[in-house]
Amino acid sequence: MSTRDELLDLISDWKKIKKEGCAHNIRENGKSVERLSTDEIEITPKADGSGLDIHVKAGVKGKKVAIPACVTAADIDDLVYNDFFIAEGADVTIIAGCGIHVHNGEAARHSGIHRFFLAPHSKVLYLEKHVGTGGTRDTKRVIDPVTEVTLGEGSTLEMDTSQIGGVDETRRVTRGSLASGARLIVKEHLLTEGVEKASTDFEITLEGDDSAVDLVSRSVARGHSSQSYRSVITGKARCTGHSECDAIITEEGRVSASPALNAESQDASLIHEAAIGKIAGEQIMKLRTFGLSEEEAEQKIIEGFLR
Repeated sequence: MSTRDELLDLISDWKKIKKEGCAHNIRENGKSVERLSTDEIEITPKADGSGLDIHVKAGVKGKKVAIPACVTAADIDDLVYNDFFIAEGADVTIIAGCGIHVHNGEAARHSGIHRFFLAPHSKVLYLEKHVGTGGTRDTKRVIDPVTEVTLGEGSTLEMDTSQIGGVDETRRVTRGSLASGARLIVKEHLLTEGVEKASTDFEITLEGDDSAVDLVSRSVARGHSSQSYRSVITGKARCTGHSECDAIITEEGRVSASPALNAESQDASLIHEAAIGKIAGEQIMKLRTFGLSEEEAEQKIIEGFLR
């Protein structure tokens, strides 16, 4: 199996996507190497070669589109702009993410800017996974995703994003604007180890009545790694907003959390929560009664927490 195929398996259910004949585009080392459009979903390269335009037709239901990216060579600094146009009444799953594999002492970066434009009453499930493999302590694998969201009236975008080890530096930025009745749900899962660094930055504006956002970040900082979480929710109408940062620290890990709320309407209902702590000793003891070592018990707790 090639390195690219191994990365594709890690960041997406690639074999199933290919078997089902889903619309897709594979990007490797800054270039598209495979692309398939369907009758319902059209993928076209931007005129300037900087990325893709993905158009989902009105009323399309139950379809998938996958646009994974891989970096398998050293000294790649890949920047791509992908725009998603979801027509009225469509309901689709979008699978993205990036895998980086480098050798000892090498460096590589992938920066993906994804913009979503959801027409009224459309719905998207967005799955994004990032992973780094190969290399040693002097290797540098960097992934900087940017997500910009414009949600039309009554539309819904659910984002499930994960980065579970292997990425040395990451800055994860999400910006969003929600019209009346629109809903944004974000579930983030993040693990840092060694001396890895990660930052998460949300800025969401609730523009219309009955719009809603729910941001939930669960993270674990191991070793000497560090994480920062920032969220700003602004309510300009009758709306609901919720931000939650829940983090576990082990060894010498560090986490900072800065949730903020701006209410610009008396009918805005906004709340934030932040909890940072260690694994409870009684949890470890309970699992050890089943024959697990302390390290195995800790790993089981972390795996369950990051689901």
